[in-house]
Amino acid sequence: MSSNVTRLEAARLEKLEKIKALGLDPWGQRFDGHIHVEEARNQCPEEKGVDGPAVRIAGRIARWSDSGKLRFGHVQDYTGRIQVMISRKDVGDDVWSLMECLERGDIVGVDGILRVSNTGEKTVFVTKLHILCKSLAQPPEKWHGLQDTETQLRQRYTDMIYNPQVLERMFKRLRIMDAIRATLKGHEYFEVETPVLHAIAGGAAARPFVTHHNALDIPLYLRIALELHLKRLMVGGIERVYEMARVFRNEGVDSTHNPEFTMIELYQAYGDYESMMDLAEELISNACRAANGATTVQWGDLTLDFTPPFQRARYGDLFREHAGCDMEDEEAVRMLAHRLGIEHQGRHIDVVINDVFEATVEDKLVGPVFVIDYPAAMCPLTKRKAGNPAIAERFELFIHGMELANAYTELNDPLLQDELFRTQLQGLADEDSMAKMDHDFVRALKVGMPAAGGMGIGIDRLVMLLTNTHSIRDVIFFPLLKPEQFDEHGVSLDEPPPGSEAIDQQDG
Repeated sequence: MSSNVTRLEAARLEKLEKIKALGLDPWGQRFDGHIHVEEARNQCPEEKGVDGPAVRIAGRIARWSDSGKLRFGHVQDYTGRIQVMISRKDVGDDVWSLMECLERGDIVGVDGILRVSNTGEKTVFVTKLHILCKSLAQPPEKWHGLQDTETQLRQRYTDMIYNPQVLERMFKRLRIMDAIRATLKGHEYFEVETPVLHAIAGGAAARPFVTHHNALDIPLYLRIALELHLKRLMVGGIERVYEMARVFRNEGVDSTHNPEFTMIELYQAYGDYESMMDLAEELISNACRAANGATTVQWGDLTLDFTPPFQRARYGDLFREHAGCDMEDEEAVRMLAHRLGIEHQGRHIDVVINDVFEATVEDKLVGPVFVIDYPAAMCPLTKRKAGNPAIAERFELFIHGMELANAYTELNDPLLQDELFRTQLQGLADEDSMAKMDHDFVRALKVGMPAAGGMGIGIDRLVMLLTNTHSIRDVIFFPLLKPEQFDEHGVSLDEPPPGSEAIDQQDG
């Protein structure tokens, strides 16, 4: 921390003591009756010289002048920003003394009259000022905001205050999730909660986080998927069921992966994977409309169109088009894998096919496109296609090479499911296989699960696409980072070096 910042923070502590000396609580009290800034702006007259209603607002000081007998600033909440004007003759010495202790970043309550200022700006002319929380942290430089990426991610709270587009993106995330829930409620789906700690890391091909339950002396796993418990509930009679929640995978971090992320899994009795395609189109188009007011959205230099229906393409046809051979021609597939540097010796051919598909096809998928009918051996929880047991009724939804959704016609044959659990694919490590033995799940299937469609959608990736954001870290409130290091005085050793971000001294 630079000596300059230390001096400015010391000045804030000095003003804190002055507020206390005025007999005021610098951390604020209950503050009833205030309205949002957006509502105050809407109530303000449009003409100069016309008084509007008396209002009470609360928010954070975004700008503050510190000279003259007529002071002004801007107060913001999550709905917007409005100017406040303070005249010493209107507020008296006590409020004026408090005002001189305030600065950018403080949270205040304001009572006043709405009026357009001489410069044409909607303004609250202050009659009373209340301190609701003194900020002791020096805010970023006012013209450039918070720009250091590491600080933005570690201090998301600061990022949201001083980079307005971040707060708007996060509200879009919440609107997207609300739209998904509303759509499912309209289709009579029930939202449930299932265990986070699992005795078996099943339902997906992923490495789990492992923990230990001391009282029972057993290993447990943070869930890598929601699937198997939701299917148990469908057996129990909840015919349309979903959960939107965090799952955890002990894997790498990149622009589309975070070790904990939000997904939704849903299951519909008496449906199939085509039912899920129809539902996916409705869910995503409604979410896009909720976030952006339309079913189109910018994605970099491109325009994504989520107006149904989406394109549908068969896995085998795409493989033939982009890989240049038939996926049923094992010799040709292995030769291609060799040329691509993909390990194939001693590995099940369907595993090799999938690796070749990822290398040659996925980046070509502009979409939104449903890739349908996968090799069955890769899908141990999926019903086989009637008349062709080598093909599974599965789709994945791709947009510009990014997988967004995965869905099946669910396997409900307990005898086949038991067989698939017992037969691991050759060449797959246990943690990379979905086929983990779960005796209780097979027992549930023996009770009887109706034919069903099921689907999982990555919420964070969907938010990325619908907010023109190209890193998953920017749509998660608190993405995983390496632990921050502090010295013995509690000063971060990971802050940007002095001089990398200017300090705004006028509004300091």
